[in-house]
Amino acid sequence: MKLLVKATAIVTVMTFTGCASIFSKSDWPISVKSNPTGAECVIVNEAGEYLCSGQTPMSYTLSSSQGYFEGAKYTIYCRKDGYSPAKADLSSTLNEWYWGNILFGGLVGMLMVDPVTGAMWKLKDPQVVSLARIAGR
Repeated sequence: MKLLVKATAIVTVMTFTGCASIFSKSDWPISVKSNPTGAECVIVNEAGEYLCSGQTPMSYTLSSSQGYFEGAKYTIYCRKDGYSPAKADLSSTLNEWYWGNILFGGLVGMLMVDPVTGAMWKLKDPQVVSLARIAGR
């Protein structure tokens, strides 16, 4: 009887969880660096909504998902006196743990849990924004 209860518990957990949700996360810390350092940077999402600002080097935690089966996209705008403004795009990529659902999480993990939690996506770190010096300064 105890073996049946344990087996049922294991099957239930594996059926109603996603591999990426278990082994990974949906919010990722990113580091923004600039060349040269000390640039003022702003991070906005795909809709153009302001998320944060700071001086490089800076860190912020961003969601890797923008919705069901949709990875997040961000733009980092940086400026510094004497340099031309610059920007860098940051897009989430498919989390390799997501494919673990084929072995462990099943269809529920692959089609529901990981896409809903956003754990099927990841963000890469670090981001370096290079600013060009304005001639004559």
